[in-house]
Amino acid sequence: MKITPRLRFSLLLLTALLLARTTQAAEIPPAAQKYFVYVGSYTAKTDSKGIYLFEFATDTGKLIEKGLAAETADPSWVAIDPSGKVLFAANESGKASTISAFSIERKTGKLSLLNKLPAHGEDPCYLSFDKTGKYLLVANYSSGNIVVFPILPDGKLGEKSATAKDAGSVGPNKERQDGPHAHWVELAKQNDFAYVADLGLDRILVYRFDAAQGAIAPLYPSGDIPPDAATGSEPLSVGLAPASGPRHVVFSSDDKFMYVLGELSSTVSVFAKLGGGRFRPIQEISALPKEFTGRNDAAEIAILPNGKFLYASNRGQDAIAVFSIDPAKGTLTQIEDVPTGGKEPRNFVIDPTGQFLLAENQNSNTIVEFKIDPSTGKLTPTGEIVKTPSPICIAFLPEP
Repeated sequence: MKITPRLRFSLLLLTALLLARTTQAAEIPPAAQKYFVYVGSYTAKTDSKGIYLFEFATDTGKLIEKGLAAETADPSWVAIDPSGKVLFAANESGKASTISAFSIERKTGKLSLLNKLPAHGEDPCYLSFDKTGKYLLVANYSSGNIVVFPILPDGKLGEKSATAKDAGSVGPNKERQDGPHAHWVELAKQNDFAYVADLGLDRILVYRFDAAQGAIAPLYPSGDIPPDAATGSEPLSVGLAPASGPRHVVFSSDDKFMYVLGELSSTVSVFAKLGGGRFRPIQEISALPKEFTGRNDAAEIAILPNGKFLYASNRGQDAIAVFSIDPAKGTLTQIEDVPTGGKEPRNFVIDPTGQFLLAENQNSNTIVEFKIDPSTGKLTPTGEIVKTPSPICIAFLPEP
């Protein structure tokens, strides 16, 4: 077909209209939605009594306090099961640590204790679910082990189905790396591998997960069967630079890249996913400005839902580092560094719509809100600041 000047003009006009419509659609904010927001805290040596409830509106960014959702000791991590009916809390209390299950009253958001079981380890600090929603996985920091609990039909925790102790050579930081310290556990998208960030070992350990039995076991380079002790072969893992102290991990939206936050080194390490529980190192980048010289412990890491930007929090510097993500290479470029307006941002979360970032300043007893520019990734304080005792973790649940 011959393209005449008039037809060319018509095609260009049609393309411009389509682009304008696409841009306009992209700029339309998500429909207004309200969420229950659950804030976990440390209760020992603070004024906190447990888990606090807020209401969050996505159209305004307002956080409205609703009071104490449940009184419970040191809920250092809270997670809501995929059904949205049960909230689980890690009660980080040394040798007396427990895992609690709470039913959620959907109209009010209030919590009622279903049951509580021993954590089968010391100081649980992270909870996650398998992809079927039938199992809860727990990372016990001080004892360096992973525990799997079945979730019963009524939402209660069943007796543990598996536990595994992290193993490998410890890192060089004698104070913090005296042994294995599991700090994070999540399952692969296919539900076949469990990845564990162990701060003490400078490794992301790879475990085989059996969703039919709720079983977990170390994966070895030669297979699932432990090799002969004489070979000295260690379980399969992803090694980081000495004294990195891996704390938390996120995966790219396309599941091709893994980003590991080093608490001790204040770095983000980037790995390409090769399959079979194996990864290739690509980049290590500092989460701190070059001129910063004080004490710092990196704390939290997250990727914006659009997959274009990554965020990491620093305790000591008390700021959020913002990075752009190269979609093809997976590499990071730092864009800005934004103070959190308080002390010790142990945790932060991005709201489910990707519009706001909520930074929890543990030692200032505040949650400070930032508006996220989806095109640049940059953060702007909204002026929304709420007071709550020792905030250290947040979970969102859509209101009915």
